[in-house]
Amino acid sequence: MTKDELKVHLQHPNVQAFLVALRLGEGTSDEQGYQRIVGGDLFEDFSAHPNQRVWIPRYNVYSTAAGAYQILKRTWDEMVEAYGLTDFSPENQDLAAVGLVNRRQALQDVLAGRLWEAINKCNKEWASLPGSPYGQRTEALDRVTEVYKANGGTVV
Repeated sequence: MTKDELKVHLQHPNVQAFLVALRLGEGTSDEQGYQRIVGGDLFEDFSAHPNQRVWIPRYNVYSTAAGAYQILKRTWDEMVEAYGLTDFSPENQDLAAVGLVNRRQALQDVLAGRLWEAINKCNKEWASLPGSPYGQRTEALDRVTEVYKANGGTVV
């Protein structure tokens, strides 16, 4: 898939709604979500992934997660290489998220409104999604569905 194809898919109402639902669990639903570093601090420079290594005592790990979709630095680098993303702007964060959904083979599910199938495929990418195997806090399926539908997503 190309960057231009990601841009086309990004305009689909189900994709937009799915991205909002992802942000719910990542704690980035607010206006500053695109600037959020794991743990809650904010960054100002969108020229590149902030790549700040943060200790998360609750899970006994370091993380570089940042932005609206809490993308790890190494994952961001993969998206940069795959799609030619030039900065960590909100638009490119959205495109990277769509790229990650596609990489998890869930994009067609999102487009078709097969929400549970998409969540089940993406919960290894986003640990906050229902059914995630990582042992972190997850959102309830009812809440994710509610946010998805409230933002224009359809479910079949």
